[in-house]
Amino acid sequence: MGKTKSLLILILCIFLSDCLNSENFALKNKIPKHHLPNGSFQNNYIGSSDKSFFDLIKWRFEAETPDPITFPLARNDPYYLKHNQTKSTLTWIGHATFLIQYNGKNILTDPHLSDRASPLGFIGPKRYTPPGLSINELPHIDFVLISHNHYDSLDQFTIESLYERQKENPPLFFVPLKLKDWFLDLGIKSVIELDWWEYQILKGWKIYAVPVQHFSGRTLWDRNKTLWCGWVLENSNARIFFAGDSGYSKDFIDIGEFFGHMDLSLIPIGAYEPRWFMKEVHVNPEEAVRIHNDVNSSLSVGMHWGTFQLTDEPMDEPPIRLKDARNSAGINKDQFFVMQHGETKNLNL
Repeated sequence: MGKTKSLLILILCIFLSDCLNSENFALKNKIPKHHLPNGSFQNNYIGSSDKSFFDLIKWRFEAETPDPITFPLARNDPYYLKHNQTKSTLTWIGHATFLIQYNGKNILTDPHLSDRASPLGFIGPKRYTPPGLSINELPHIDFVLISHNHYDSLDQFTIESLYERQKENPPLFFVPLKLKDWFLDLGIKSVIELDWWEYQILKGWKIYAVPVQHFSGRTLWDRNKTLWCGWVLENSNARIFFAGDSGYSKDFIDIGEFFGHMDLSLIPIGAYEPRWFMKEVHVNPEEAVRIHNDVNSSLSVGMHWGTFQLTDEPMDEPPIRLKDARNSAGINKDQFFVMQHGETKNLNL
């Protein structure tokens, strides 16, 4: 009887072990909600943006595009930026491109220095305000954060120029899921690819890819085949949020709850009209203020405006609406502001 009982216990243990192992395997291999069976991706709270090609044609047919504006450049000091190893600075190069300097590390966000946000050099959204820094004026770049593959955020000329300039010690490119192959096709291997909520620890930084509400595609045939994301950079003293490109969603509340607070947030405020077409994928200044509050940001800077004429609002409108939205929310002008193209600010982080 004792042997029979022992055998039953052994069989039960094996059975439970198999169940637990199977459950762990299932958990480990559970397909995240934003991954679709066909290999493409969707958003957390609206699924895929449902605007069709015909909606695009309707918008462009009805659009009343305002006159473009060229904004003046602030005079910065490229020599200082190249040799800065101690001060924390933020330089707005234009659109969603920032140079972040912190503890001797140089980080670029969505670098775009070309004349057009387009696959072609003679057509497509034109750059009306020149870059605040040229390729040759940049310091040695350690990390590059890419939010998604749209042409105003992922520019092949700029990426290749950055790589060629530092070929012996190239920047490390952080990209969302399935975008690594685009870099490999260019011969660039210094790439780290992350899914939402994954992170990499490197050179004193913990770098997270976080969910935002947007979409991807560089042609009519690759819609949402690669992921999009925001980025959070975290070290022992500071936490920096680069929101990338996004419509407003509960993702920002989730990010705020996960991290607790941000010391610095770079938040889009432009390319939002007409709302019937843009609302799902581009926040307006009022929603940008909500993001500032959602992520509990100590300091926020508005971006994604004043460089390209992408949508129907006047190019100088986003800062005006940001000021009104900030005042309505009781946010101090020093807490959420815009920078002049090319301007460098010292950060107390």
